[in-house]
Amino acid sequence: MSTSTSPRIALLPGDGIGQEVLDAALRVLDASGFKATYTHADIGWGYWVSEGNALPERTIRVLENSDAALFGAITSKPHAEAQRELAPELHTKGFVYTSPIVQLRQHFELYLALRPCRSIHGIAGPSRDDIDIIVCRENTEGLYGGIEWRGIPDALAAQMGDPETGHPGKMRRWIESGLEDLALSTRIVSRAGCSRIVRAAFEIARKQDRRSVTLLEKPNVLRATGGLISEVFRAIASEFPEIEAHELNIDAACMRLITHPHHFDVIVAENMFGDIVSDLCAGLVGGLGVTPSANIGDRLAIFEPTHGSAPDIAGKGIANPIAMILSACMMLDSLNEHDTSHRIRHAISQAIQHGQVNTPDMIGQDAKGTTQSITDAIIHSL
Repeated sequence: MSTSTSPRIALLPGDGIGQEVLDAALRVLDASGFKATYTHADIGWGYWVSEGNALPERTIRVLENSDAALFGAITSKPHAEAQRELAPELHTKGFVYTSPIVQLRQHFELYLALRPCRSIHGIAGPSRDDIDIIVCRENTEGLYGGIEWRGIPDALAAQMGDPETGHPGKMRRWIESGLEDLALSTRIVSRAGCSRIVRAAFEIARKQDRRSVTLLEKPNVLRATGGLISEVFRAIASEFPEIEAHELNIDAACMRLITHPHHFDVIVAENMFGDIVSDLCAGLVGGLGVTPSANIGDRLAIFEPTHGSAPDIAGKGIANPIAMILSACMMLDSLNEHDTSHRIRHAISQAIQHGQVNTPDMIGQDAKGTTQSITDAIIHSL
């Protein structure tokens, strides 16, 4: 993405440590000389509690008029807990909580969750310090598509039998146990959704001159959905003959990522598998505190750290801001501000090598570093 004038950036702090790490990233962006027009937008648990909507319509309008967005972190809770915390006057209004980041991904078709996991010199992960893996996670379908039931409606149960005979078949033992005691989450996979995420992975590999793309799936068990993804992967791989194409079962891949992480280059996976494996890869390079991500669509991209809202440390000033700052660097790259993003990444590396990054997630509970001291060190390196 490129803009001829000052880019319009939406700021979505969210919950917990979201505001703290976002503020740190903005300090670094300002110190780098990057100029933009920023607009704050409302999102998060507080708006669910007070309004019955964690993603107000006014925020959608802000994003529709933005070139990119920086997003802090979100708190999401199970249905029963969400209903209990809703303001009393809203209990009879029929509101149902849905994760706002999931809503954003689906509303704006942010189908590519791009999660680079690269070693930073000076941070000792459990493996070697030269890991460079890119995870391309499908972001709008799969088990996170939001099509679920707690208690199966009779009409739905009637459709869950054998398509030839109409008999319950494999579902019999569950249906006969009582529909009210069943919960069902669907894994929806479309050919179009598979095609665009797989093609994005191969195009990233080609653009960055990478050697391979590996699909992580489980088609031997998830035969319908996994089979479709595998079929699409093989067809698209044939269009990129210079890039090695590999397929691995997700469970075997997790083991191999621990034992032989350098066998992987670009990984592509459906929504839930991609979510899980990107956290595993983050663990190889120092943890979620240093791992950025981007949610990318054709019209908008939202950049966020991969960590959560961490309510246990919110307000204590000890959150590691590096993942958020690196996410801002990904935004700069999307705006063709490559020199600025390079300078910030180098400054982060310098701060780490000088031992100035020492938050609890990095060295344990005896850490003395703070969000502000780390940000100060990065700015000083700039």
